[in-house]
Amino acid sequence: MKTIAWCRVALVLLIGAIPFVGQTARAATGIPHEVLAFYYPWYGSPEKRGHPVHWGRVNADNHTISNCAHYPEKGAYDSCDPTLIDWQIDLAKSNGIAGFIASWWGQKKYEDFALPVLFECARKKGFKVAIYWEKAPGKGNEQIDDAVSDLVYLLAQHGSNKAFLKVGGKPVIFVYERVMKEVPQTSWPAILSRTRAKAGDFLLIADDYQESYTRLFHGLHRYNISWALKGKSPDELRAWAAQYYGDAVKLARKYGRISCVTVMPGYDDTKVRQPGRNADRQDGQAYCVLWEEAIKCKPDWVLINSWNEWHEGSEVEPSVEYAEKYLKLTRQYSPRFVGNPLLKPSTPAPN
Repeated sequence: MKTIAWCRVALVLLIGAIPFVGQTARAATGIPHEVLAFYYPWYGSPEKRGHPVHWGRVNADNHTISNCAHYPEKGAYDSCDPTLIDWQIDLAKSNGIAGFIASWWGQKKYEDFALPVLFECARKKGFKVAIYWEKAPGKGNEQIDDAVSDLVYLLAQHGSNKAFLKVGGKPVIFVYERVMKEVPQTSWPAILSRTRAKAGDFLLIADDYQESYTRLFHGLHRYNISWALKGKSPDELRAWAAQYYGDAVKLARKYGRISCVTVMPGYDDTKVRQPGRNADRQDGQAYCVLWEEAIKCKPDWVLINSWNEWHEGSEVEPSVEYAEKYLKLTRQYSPRFVGNPLLKPSTPAPN
């Protein structure tokens, strides 16, 4: 029995050391720089749906929504409205954002119905869309099957769309922290190989800077860094970002993976969580400091949290409170990052 147990342990360790299932290890070099914003297609207006979706109590006269930190310039809009999406894309593009990372919560969920509209609008306007896989699939023995089903579904539905963010012709899907925590690392080789067998090759970008993830995924990112913003002066935030971003990029470079760092203007989820967290925007100083340190660390992609996560008060989309302040700041920094030289090919990444 002990021999069998040790064999199982060895197998788990071996699986965890596989870099990319079904692929040879390669350095992530020559990756085009991208500025991407996390995007939420989960809003529904009372006028179109008969009731609000994801919006709380709306008081248009007072410019308040009960579950939102700020009030959108467009009011409580509808995420399936192509006119609204066209406006969002035009505004993002004109301010240095190349694409959205669209939140997705499962097949036939509300966000799923908005995705085709988003992809079509993006295709027409030369904009990019990646998918943010946010809801962990199933439990127990069915979890791998459910994960494969979700990934195959997404790739079949949208993988051929010209708007889908691709690297080397391969669609990019980001994986949220919740999924990373609920799906055991030992399950990923089967998920990846079975999905590729059915839907072709693709790239997954894991949430969190863990060395073990570099052996399974094509890149690393971190969605929520609000814990680091809270209570820090600009100088303290700068010191933190220089270290945190620098370490994140070094880890990705070490294993030849796509490196991403996240910038955010601020954060306030006290309308939806108790006690919640409020990281002050410091009149734009926090956003500027993070952008400056992100550029210095030379990642492949800079991710903005967020375009329109109104519940958490991290949005750069125009609001009554801030107008286009944070988009104008994005327009200042984005060209400086995109204009950085690309990482040149070197030696292959280690296994």
